[in-house]
Amino acid sequence: MASTTPIDIPPAPPAERRRPTSTGRVGDKVFLGLSRGSGILLLVIMAAIAVFLSYRAVIALSKNEGNFLTTFDWNPAGNPPVFGIAVLLFGTVVSSIIAMVIAVPIAVGIALFISHYAPRKIAAPLAYVIDLLAAVPSIVYGIWGALVLVPYLEGLNLWLDQFFGWTYLFEKTEVGVARSLFTVGILLAIMILPIVTSVSREVFLQVPKMNEEAALALGATRWEVIRLSVLPFGRSGIISASMLGLGRALGETMAVATVLSPSFLISLHVLNPGGGTFAQNIAAKFDEANELGRDALIASGLVLFVLTLLVNGAARLIIARRKEYSGANA
Repeated sequence: MASTTPIDIPPAPPAERRRPTSTGRVGDKVFLGLSRGSGILLLVIMAAIAVFLSYRAVIALSKNEGNFLTTFDWNPAGNPPVFGIAVLLFGTVVSSIIAMVIAVPIAVGIALFISHYAPRKIAAPLAYVIDLLAAVPSIVYGIWGALVLVPYLEGLNLWLDQFFGWTYLFEKTEVGVARSLFTVGILLAIMILPIVTSVSREVFLQVPKMNEEAALALGATRWEVIRLSVLPFGRSGIISASMLGLGRALGETMAVATVLSPSFLISLHVLNPGGGTFAQNIAAKFDEANELGRDALIASGLVLFVLTLLVNGAARLIIARRKEYSGANA
């Protein structure tokens, strides 16, 4: 019987991950150059904005006699000038939190209804209306809020004070119309609702059909399919959509200025009239401010700029940590 000699087959070399290169076509080179140039231009613009805000903020801070982060007064025209951003930071954060708490769950529910529950004849017009609401100017929302929302919220404020006043947050201790941070939060929630809904709907529509069909084949109900396949796949998209809405809530100007009754007081009673936000304060006082006052307003704008960067950076970190799960890569 003939003997066979085993043949050693050398292992295949490990595959190296290569960055896609240009094919040499003119169109590819042009597209690569435009893409790279756009990214660099964006970084240059962001750096220019940061340098301008920092330069004007240093001028104001060098003449400020109060603590910029904790002083509750805003009087750049005084002698000595005093201005702080504690009240503005508090009002901006509180009103944005209220808006996110109200808008995000409703937006996700609407997006799920359009993408997985509604018949096509209803889903298409409803999606169109949602997209159309995102294009409504903020001043229109502000006028509607001042003429309709503020008067009708009086009854809701009294009801919250009666049944939830023990929480301290919903205790109404001052008499006045509903021009409060709570009203601003509701108005901002209505404004960011179309944005969060539209982005979340598009993310849910990208869920691989194989994942949903596999879950249905295993006997899962429609809600179980959404809970086990759709929501985990779209978690990063929901976070991104929420951050887009939060960015608009943080920087909203005219709608807030139309509805809010500004005051430099920090109070956890969100139903009381008063409060203030960065954008509203800048819009209200920029025209009448002197040179130092404008520098002070720009300094407060720098704080809003940094706050927005921190929020978006935190969102990117959350998305990166969730990146290990992706239904598309399964």
